[in-house]
Amino acid sequence: QVQLVESGGGLVQAGGSLRLSCAASGRTVSNYAMGWFRQAPGKEREFVAAMSWSGRGSAYADSVRGRFAISRDNAKNAMYLQMNSLKPEDTAVYYCAATPPSRDYYTPRKSTDFDSWGQGTQVTVSS
Repeated sequence: QVQLVESGGGLVQAGGSLRLSCAASGRTVSNYAMGWFRQAPGKEREFVAAMSWSGRGSAYADSVRGRFAISRDNAKNAMYLQMNSLKPEDTAVYYCAATPPSRDYYTPRKSTDFDSWGQGTQVTVSS
């Protein structure tokens, strides 16, 4: 089982930036696809971005494409989400997730494709 811990959330004004980090422990995630999801109050958890184990494949939700960038450092067993041009509608708890070991270029978008989850980090964007 992989343990995931998110960090980097906080309060930022609209138009600002934040960088979220996800630290993995317990196992190496170098052959796991990983992703970010978010859940706003009263809404279902939604897909934000995903990256294949090698980093050669990535996918984004339409709502964040061009503003957010997912990356990973397998040597550090970590994943990141750079969030730029933040909007109030980006306010949510952001979760890091990992799949079981997977093929390259695999970039799942469904929460059911992931079997390890972090506890989440709050991102609040003020207008």
